[in-house]
This record gives sequence, structure tokens and C-alpha cells, in this order.
Amino acid sequence: MSHFPRAGLFAAAIALAAPAAAQNWDMPTPYGDGIFHTQNIMQFAEDVAEATEGRLNITVHSANSLFGHAEIRDAVRDGLVPIGEFLLSRLANEDPIFALDSIPFLASSYDDAERLWAASREAVTDRLAEQGLTVLYAVPWPGQSLYLRREITDPAEMAGLSFRAYNVATERLAQLLGATPTQVEETDVPTAFSTGRVEAMITSPSTGANAQAWDFTSHYIDTQAWLPKNIVVVNTDAFEALSEEDQAAILAAAEEAETRGWEMSRAETAEKIAELEAGGMIVSQPSEALAARLQEIGETMTSEWEASAGPEGAAVVEAYRNQ
Repeated sequence: MSHFPRAGLFAAAIALAAPAAAQNWDMPTPYGDGIFHTQNIMQFAEDVAEATEGRLNITVHSANSLFGHAEIRDAVRDGLVPIGEFLLSRLANEDPIFALDSIPFLASSYDDAERLWAASREAVTDRLAEQGLTVLYAVPWPGQSLYLRREITDPAEMAGLSFRAYNVATERLAQLLGATPTQVEETDVPTAFSTGRVEAMITSPSTGANAQAWDFTSHYIDTQAWLPKNIVVVNTDAFEALSEEDQAAILAAAEEAETRGWEMSRAETAEKIAELEAGGMIVSQPSEALAARLQEIGETMTSEWEASAGPEGAAVVEAYRNQ
């Protein structure tokens, strides 16, 4: 009598008793390993591996090395990768709700930005769910602030200044300030300032410090005009294919990553402003007159956004303001 059938049954029994094979997820991100968003994601990946006892391992592919920034959302949506990170406002042309965190002077501090995210999270989550994406967490960049070649306290002094614009919102902001919007690529900013082609810009303290803005400009006004967020999403089918235990582990790690990421962003703001000061820049808060004018501009641009976003958008803003 052959022993093969019994051996086959034994092998099958062993296979049934063995744990499911570990899953390995590739995760594209747009930014380099030195950026706090990427560092936060690497910690998130470690937490997931630990919480799932190695059943799910996430390999982080930073600095556009797997997919370019513009391709990451589509890659996750289409199932080319199960998880990824991108700047939420890159989707602004698809739906106004994705532009909410980039309206100047609607939420001009970390506390306000947190309240805005709380008010808008459900709407953002619902929109992305329609694309087969599940939101895990979102973390802001430091707030966008003014860089100038001279001190300005009266908003009227902005009139006629050549102001760097890089999208529709910054072009509109320049117009409302009475400045002249000027298209300048980020790599050309130092030359544009040095030659006088640009006299003002708005960007984060991180970008300013990394570009050594003190070499070509002198004043930093800490407006924190808006705090745009990076968002981490997972392909819903891939997520739901996991065990309930592992799904819960990912959501818990994501909640921790969001809390940690906001703390890292706040720390980044303080650190980079200190670098600007150390480089010789004069750092200040906006004067009362300038602050009041900027708030008026925020109201105008929020109203314009609400007109495009409709009743649901207006309801989100109302919920934010009533918190």
C-alpha cells in the first residue's frame, strides 16, 4: 500500500495549521527621508508591523522613488499599491472640499487647523471613499507666512509689490492685497528676489529655511495663512481584505501617527523660524492693520470658496466656526 496519500494528508494538515503568509505593502510618498512627514510614516510602518506581529509589513518608498507625487493617489485608487501619501489640496480641481485647508486666513493657527480638520474630515472621507480610498490620517505642513524685502505694517504698502504666485489661490491673494502676481518656480525664487523681479512671497518657514531665504530677503511675518495637509490613504479593497484584528491595528497606528504628526509639525515650525532668525531675518507678527486686512481677505476668499462648494461646503465652514 502506498504511503503517498497519507503523506499528502499530513502536508495538507500542516498547511492548514500554519499562519497565513505575511503581507508586504509598498507605500509611495513624495518627500525625502529627512522630512518630518516621512519620518512619521516610517514610525507608522514600524507600529503596524509590531501591532500585527509581522503579518503586515509596509515598505516606505520616499522621495517619489516609486511613483511621482501626481501619480500616488491614482496608484492607490487603481490598486497598483495599497497605500500612499499625498498633499490633499492637489485634488482641489476635482472637488472644492479638497481645497478647504488651503483657503488663506480661514484657519491661521494649529488650533484653528485642527478644528477645521475635525469639521471637514467626514466630507473629505466621504469623497475619497467614492474613489475606493479609506482615509487613515492627515498631518499639516507649517503655516504659510509672508517673506518681504522690507518691513511692512500698513497693508497699503503691499500695493504694486511683485508677489510670487504659484497657483490660483496665491494669485487671488496677491490681487486682493493689491500686489502684482508673478509666476516664479520655486527653484527660481532666490534669483527672482535678488534681481527684484519678486519682492514678496508666501510660503512655510520650512521652505524658507531650506532655501536660506536670508540670502535674498530680510523680513518674515508670521501669518500662518493656511496649513495645508498631507493625507495618508489605503485602497479600501486591500484594507477590507485584512482580518478585523489587523484592520483595527492599522487604524490605531494611524490615530497615533496623526497625533504625533501634528506635534512634529508644530515643532518644525518653531525650529525653522529659529533658523530664519539665526540667519539674520527679522521675524515679527503682523501689525494690527495688516492682520485686519488679511482677515478681510480670508473672509472674501472663504465666501468665494463657499460659492463653488455649495450648501455642503457652507455647512462645513459653519460647523468649523461654531466649534
